[in-house]
Amino acid sequence: MVMKKITIVLVLAVLTLGSCKKFLEEYSQNQVYASTAKDLDELLIGEGYMYSGNPTDVISSPATFQLGNETSEPNFPFIHVMDDDSEEFVGGNIGPENNAPRNSLSGFHRWQPRPFVNGLNVSVQDNNWKRFYKSISRINAVIELADGLRGKEDNNALDKIEGEARFLRAGYYYLLVNLYAVPFNKMNAATDEGVPMKLTSKVEDKFFVRESVQTIYDQIFKDLERAKICLQNMVSPNPLRPNLSAVNGFLSRLYLYTEQYDLCVQAADNVLSQGSYTLLNLNGFTGASFTFRASPETIFTQGGYSMNQIHVGDFTARFFPGLVSGYKASSDLISKYSAGDLRRNVFFKNSQIYGQPLCQKLATPASQTNSVSDNFLIRLPEIYLNKAEALAILGRSAEAQSALQILRASRFAPANLTAVNSTGADLVNYVRDERRRELCYEGQRWFDLRRYAVNSLFPLNITIKHNKYTYSTTTFNTFTEGYFELRPFSEDMSAYVLPVPDYAIEFNQGSLKNLVRPERSIK
Repeated sequence: MVMKKITIVLVLAVLTLGSCKKFLEEYSQNQVYASTAKDLDELLIGEGYMYSGNPTDVISSPATFQLGNETSEPNFPFIHVMDDDSEEFVGGNIGPENNAPRNSLSGFHRWQPRPFVNGLNVSVQDNNWKRFYKSISRINAVIELADGLRGKEDNNALDKIEGEARFLRAGYYYLLVNLYAVPFNKMNAATDEGVPMKLTSKVEDKFFVRESVQTIYDQIFKDLERAKICLQNMVSPNPLRPNLSAVNGFLSRLYLYTEQYDLCVQAADNVLSQGSYTLLNLNGFTGASFTFRASPETIFTQGGYSMNQIHVGDFTARFFPGLVSGYKASSDLISKYSAGDLRRNVFFKNSQIYGQPLCQKLATPASQTNSVSDNFLIRLPEIYLNKAEALAILGRSAEAQSALQILRASRFAPANLTAVNSTGADLVNYVRDERRRELCYEGQRWFDLRRYAVNSLFPLNITIKHNKYTYSTTTFNTFTEGYFELRPFSEDMSAYVLPVPDYAIEFNQGSLKNLVRPERSIK
């Protein structure tokens, strides 16, 4: 009897993913599918990489933005509204609560206990959990099948497939553990509950539980170390496929998360020493969008782009009136840019009527062949910032300052470039602010706030307030109704962790549990 292999991880989405289950059941029985390295590569491209969305739909009707549609919604767009970089757009008729982006994302922006219940009190399904585990299940099969083809197919081709597959699996577990579990705390990671983990395509007759945060990170590092070996001599044709620099760049980020600072510096230097990427100088920059696929800074990107639907204001409302009450760059973020910082005018576009800043740093889907993701992107500036933060925490201030200045020299006119003289905690905070300025709306700020809060040497806990605005049909003015508050992590931990979807909990008959998230009222 042939052992069947399935693509449904955690046995929690069998009913909703029946066609995929049928595909690999047929494959496992008759060996018709994925019998060559080329077949595996096509399977990996089609099923392993992050969903990129339908750019045509986004352009023609952004007013249709919504969560709950598995076939068209963006990947975890809510990550851009939970932190302190976005706030509700204010101006003119603020619009009804059923405004497309504000309605869909309000539960996240206000840190409600059930964030997938939208502003009209309608519950929508969390498809991100399902998507990530669905991709992991495909990747598990690809890794197993690649191993089975060794000696029958070209080993170089199989190395490339396995290396990409392991990089992608590491990426999905990175997202899962940072969205649905507490941040890595070196004192408690071995006992803190992470997310379920499955590394085989075989059917397992059991319910799944949360593995520890440490276990998840151990597997992430194991996959990336294997990916380094597999991809060491590979040249990727474009940043849509990971190469050795992408692996090392990702490792430098993860070493920061886990407070392995010497290894972070080493991984960053492995990228920088290759000399394959260069910083894009903003002096004289005239492009319509700063971050794009063909940029000399872009190392790797996967997934879609949703910021053009989230950050909307009066200039968009001329064509899509329901979007006037979307989101904009927060006043706190904008205040972090000094007068001579060229990023202020390159990264943001002021709305035409009310002059409020909206994100424009990433290429929009209008140029889909050159666009990048706004939630899974590795750029050269991050490598310098990872290195600088690690060096600052290690007390190697001069080296950290030097790494910062290499980046800053491409972000300021020479006459406006000031020296960085901070040391100790001041330097660590300076690097973190620089990271916020440079990497805003790339899916990193929310994760950064979480890891800062549990850092063993330089913890940072902040309170975030998100105002709620209301438009008066009597006075025709917008006024502040109040605000929702996210307290520091040490006081409000559960709000920093998304709940595991109900369908996963129900299918696993309670073996997966969530932290209790408190109800929030306007203050």
